[in-house]
Amino acid sequence: MSEHRRARRLLINQPVLVEVVGQPPMNLPPEVAKVYSRVAADISAVGRRFPGVVRDLSTNGAFIATEPVPLMSRLAMQFDFEGLKIDALAWVLWRRDADAHVARDGAEPMVLHRGIGVLFESIPLEARLAIARRVG
Repeated sequence: MSEHRRARRLLINQPVLVEVVGQPPMNLPPEVAKVYSRVAADISAVGRRFPGVVRDLSTNGAFIATEPVPLMSRLAMQFDFEGLKIDALAWVLWRRDADAHVARDGAEPMVLHRGIGVLFESIPLEARLAIARRVG
């Protein structure tokens, strides 16, 4: 399989705790509200907490092997990386509803786990720098 992602990734196996949090409301001045649009987070699973495993990690996002949640869910998550306790906010951009077994020429099939691909909205700078150092 070819790689189409822009950011280099680390393959890891790190437990993560995830919670669907939704978005805070925005109170805009009336003249701005008339001309302003934004993506709305899916709120159908707000308050749901669940464990997962970070399987790959980049400075921009991660793949979490876990139960899928709706696309565009906004998540709060906590995991450890290189001695840092990372608290991050992220958006679910894609999901895999079941494990997929991909055939490879002359090799065992590759297993792509069910889970979610997230884009970080907020992650501490020291964590982003630690990830960047590791992916080199």
